[in-house]
Amino acid sequence: QVQVVESGGGLVQAGGSLSLSCAASGRTFSSYAMGWFRQAPGKDREFVAAISWRGDVTLYEDFVKGRFTISRDNAKNTVYLQMNSLKPEDTAVYYCATRTGGPSARISDYDYWGQGTQVTVSS
Repeated sequence: QVQVVESGGGLVQAGGSLSLSCAASGRTFSSYAMGWFRQAPGKDREFVAAISWRGDVTLYEDFVKGRFTISRDNAKNTVYLQMNSLKPEDTAVYYCATRTGGPSARISDYDYWGQGTQVTVSS
């Protein structure tokens, strides 16, 4: 059974930083692309970033380019999202997901999801 568990969310002031982690188990982690998505209250879930199984290909949504960095450690079965220069509009539940194939920005391409971790950025 595949499990995906996010951690690291919390409350931070605008301009601050947070680092999210996502641990996956139940499949060969190093063979799968990983993605981060977020969902703000009253809004649809949206793509944030994704990374290939080797870590050599990354995708970012425009609104996080230059502020967020996705990375992975296959030895630890963990993917990370370093978030800098946070803004109040980054407030959302952040979800991690895994998929076969390469990194993708499409929600429907991912087959296993975590429960999410709350990130709140105060102004």
